Amino acid sequence: MYFKVSMRRNPETNLISGYYRLCENYRDTNDSIRNRTILSAGFLDNLNVEQKQSLSLRITDMVKNGEEVLFGEPDRQVEFYARQFYAQIKAKHRLDLPENKKTKPDKGDWQMVDLDSLKNKDVREIGSEWMCMQALQQLAIPDFLENRGWEASQIRLALTHIISRAVYPASELKTTSWIQDNSAVCELTGLKADTITKDLLYRISHCLYKEKDAMEQYLSKKTNDLFDLQDRIILYDLTNTYFEGKKLRSKKAKRGRSKEKRNDAKIVVLAAVVNPEGFLKHTEIFEGNMSDSTSLSLIIDKLRLQTSVTNSRCIVVMDAGIATKKNCNMLKAKGYDYICVSRSLPKNYKLDSGEKTITITDKKDQPIELTKVIVDKQTDYYLRIKSYAKQAKENSMKSLFSQRFETGLQQIAASLEKKGGVKRIEKVWERIGRLKAKYPSIHKRFHIDVVHNKQGLAIKLTWKVENVQEVNSDSGIYFLRTSLPQKDEATLWTIYNTIREIEYTFRVLKTDLNLRPIFHKNDDATMAHLNLGLMAYWLVTTIRYQLKQKNITSDWRELVRIMNTQKCVTTNVTNKDHEVICIRRCSEPIPEVQKIYDALKYKNAPFVKKKSVVLTSELKKNDSPILQRIMDG
Repeated sequence: MYFKVSMRRNPETNLISGYYRLCENYRDTNDSIRNRTILSAGFLDNLNVEQKQSLSLRITDMVKNGEEVLFGEPDRQVEFYARQFYAQIKAKHRLDLPENKKTKPDKGDWQMVDLDSLKNKDVREIGSEWMCMQALQQLAIPDFLENRGWEASQIRLALTHIISRAVYPASELKTTSWIQDNSAVCELTGLKADTITKDLLYRISHCLYKEKDAMEQYLSKKTNDLFDLQDRIILYDLTNTYFEGKKLRSKKAKRGRSKEKRNDAKIVVLAAVVNPEGFLKHTEIFEGNMSDSTSLSLIIDKLRLQTSVTNSRCIVVMDAGIATKKNCNMLKAKGYDYICVSRSLPKNYKLDSGEKTITITDKKDQPIELTKVIVDKQTDYYLRIKSYAKQAKENSMKSLFSQRFETGLQQIAASLEKKGGVKRIEKVWERIGRLKAKYPSIHKRFHIDVVHNKQGLAIKLTWKVENVQEVNSDSGIYFLRTSLPQKDEATLWTIYNTIREIEYTFRVLKTDLNLRPIFHKNDDATMAHLNLGLMAYWLVTTIRYQLKQKNITSDWRELVRIMNTQKCVTTNVTNKDHEVICIRRCSEPIPEVQKIYDALKYKNAPFVKKKSVVLTSELKKNDSPILQRIMDG
């Protein structure tokens, strides 16, 4: 600030003298320098020129820093006028003073911009990718790969591919397009999206497969430490996935019993060991013609390396297809207990002495009866299960199959009376045999008789159905077999029902993470493809396990949909100095997304704001108006 003086008559002295006004300079919207009067100081005849100059400087200092004198001893007369004028400035609110700035801080980055120049571009999904990235960091997978001797560029590419498989499971070609056009995953991993190619993704998948065994062992123990898991119960089951293509040179792809009823395609078998929390303990990929019962002996010795060490015997829960007598005896010899469904209904059994039938309910509040029984010539312990919902379902199926079987018999009988119909006794029994093969569980209920003449021609077909109530008496009944006789009925039932977790695991792998079908032509690419899906499943399980502790039970596809509502966007705008301001920012998470972040205890954005300014400069002769310099904000 400074003093402006104008000459006028002083009414007190009746003499012409200087009249002083305290002023300051500012720039207007046209970038022109203007001045304005802050305060009329009046006639300062009792101050000399130096004191007047010191007075303007002292008032300026008081406006900026307050009334306290910072350096030296001020002139008393100058200080008197300075405090008087400063009090008037405060009373009239002529300036933004330090006192006001303390009560109303203004730390914003204020700019005068042209709103017509505002543009949003490069909008990308970041919510799901950021959630998966933090799960990778929680599992310390980057550190594991670094300790295995991986280079930084390889680690970044591997993380990119694993996240992509979890969020957008597709072929390497489609994944490349998604990374380049839709996703902000490369901003999280530090890669340039335009450098990603399908060939790079193929190669990094093969590199990850080489680390499969070490990675599984590391992650199995890492999740146990993170979430304090003991692995007292492990689940074992198999599934398979089919190929699109002939796979003529493949050693893994074989004909087998397809879970998807794709008997026209070759398959490969995936065996998995999972704990009740859903975390993988061990996986193996077998040939497509591998039977369920023979697979257990091939991986049982590896379980000790993958599971945590406990003092108690580990309990293996398995399906009836795996629970052969040989496998049960092997598990006992290896130091495991087991629970499984009996492969056949025991014929000679009796109620355990002093035991009563107890009734529990399932998730749909339907009754289930549990009864301890003793089976002759068996050392294992058996639990008889009767489910009324299962009984109704089985009776309905038996009734439907009976109707279809009887309709087939009626067609054969009608053929005997038609001209040109099948009448030779051998052919008639052949048709009946084919019908029995189609309904193997039903034909035992029918007593069939065919009357024929001396010429070997059938003339009459009759059948009789057994008592339906007797046939349906065993509906809804099955038996659990276990080596744990000391457990009560409800506990055994609860332990066995944990096998539903491995069923969900296979559903996530094959559907949500797109493990089926397989289009790769050679076995190496097939194994890398399956292993990549297993790596993505570690992220899914780590995230879902923590969410379930907070009662968030959405399936994985729904979680991805919710998280994809969070985007990152670049906003460009031009300010009054014709500088282009570029701001890269993440959108605010919606309440559902914020709830997920809070439950996981993850950060809700990878960065707050990235700002850059394209500065203008004076152009020399013959220079073109190009962007001269970019400075990070």
